[in-house]
Amino acid sequence: MTVIAASTAAVLALAGCGSSSSSGSGSSSAATTSNFVLGGLWPETGSLASLAPPELAAEKLAVQDINDAGGVLGNSITTVDADTSDADHADQNTSAAQSVLSKNPSFIIGPASSSVVKNTYKTITAQNVPMLSMGATSTSLSGVSDYFFRTVAPDSVQGAVMGNLIAQDGVQKLAIATFNDEYGTGLRDTIVKTATAAGVSVVYGETDTFDPTETNFSSIATAIKASNPDATLVIAFDQTVPLLKALVSAGVNTKKLYFVDGNTQDYSDDVDAGVLEGSKGTIPGVNPSEDFVKRLESTGVDLKNVTTYGAETYDGIILAALAAQKGGSADGKTIQANMAAVSGSTNGEKCDSYKACVALLKDGKEIQYQGQTGIGAFNTNNDPSSANIGVYTFDASNKPVFDHTQSGDVPTE
Repeated sequence: MTVIAASTAAVLALAGCGSSSSSGSGSSSAATTSNFVLGGLWPETGSLASLAPPELAAEKLAVQDINDAGGVLGNSITTVDADTSDADHADQNTSAAQSVLSKNPSFIIGPASSSVVKNTYKTITAQNVPMLSMGATSTSLSGVSDYFFRTVAPDSVQGAVMGNLIAQDGVQKLAIATFNDEYGTGLRDTIVKTATAAGVSVVYGETDTFDPTETNFSSIATAIKASNPDATLVIAFDQTVPLLKALVSAGVNTKKLYFVDGNTQDYSDDVDAGVLEGSKGTIPGVNPSEDFVKRLESTGVDLKNVTTYGAETYDGIILAALAAQKGGSADGKTIQANMAAVSGSTNGEKCDSYKACVALLKDGKEIQYQGQTGIGAFNTNNDPSSANIGVYTFDASNKPVFDHTQSGDVPTE
């Protein structure tokens, strides 16, 4: 998430902490190579908690689809999960990772947050366990490890789309409210670079930030109002609601706000009807299909009107299972070595489900998994080589409604 929120709602961008450590032998060598153990690191508490339901539903759905198709290498996959919370709980980040590692996972899905990934990836990848984030969008994570993958585009793509969107909407003076977080400042800097190159002037917030634990935003809202902006960009997670209320109180034009994946969500219960009408937001990834959303709902998980990173979670798990199937082993090194190939780097035959892809693999064919996200094959940085950014517009009830998708290639430098 970076981080990083729905077909009509988003925030984006996702078990307990568990024991503190595992043996030094490493998960990939300790796991039985024919048994695929899926580890999950989720933001079940903290500022990203709204992302957990669709991610957990996607995990359930992927496991169901894999096992219904015969599992991996003839065996049903099993799962072990932990709650990482958010970057303000670094101890929980690491203890959750260690708890999952102690169960000898073949592969780990998550965390969703860029900052939480930074707090955990060295511990995980040092044991040759591949991990994939569905929502960590920080550009600094590109190529950070041969064992780190993601099914979401880095902020360089969303930032460019948002910067261009702001400029194309005719904004001349932009104010920005963002928190002091890897995700917040990184995305802001990309947006500022793109927007200013297109002639937009940033009148507040080019360097200003607020603490992620801040709860009183009156002074920030007053400063934004005083800067007399045409529009205001808000980059935050659950801080967004009190910030919105402060902006309303200060008299800032809330019909000309811009949101990102961390906070493009349903605000119908938070502010008066019509307050956000006409404002816009962006979310990396495709707008989930109605059928896929129904399948997520069928798992019994209450999505709470959020579907962000559900598709990215689902595809990440399917890709890892296919990599194990292709390589003939469920150990971490084998999965890592085959992730790019099953994503399409070898220009194999296209297939759109685990069942169909496994059938092709058993026939000795190369495959190109065409999943829910529509991403391109993993590039040399283990980022998707191309990705989509959804653009949403808030309606009169303060709900984001999908408008269109903009796609773009992901840079490798």
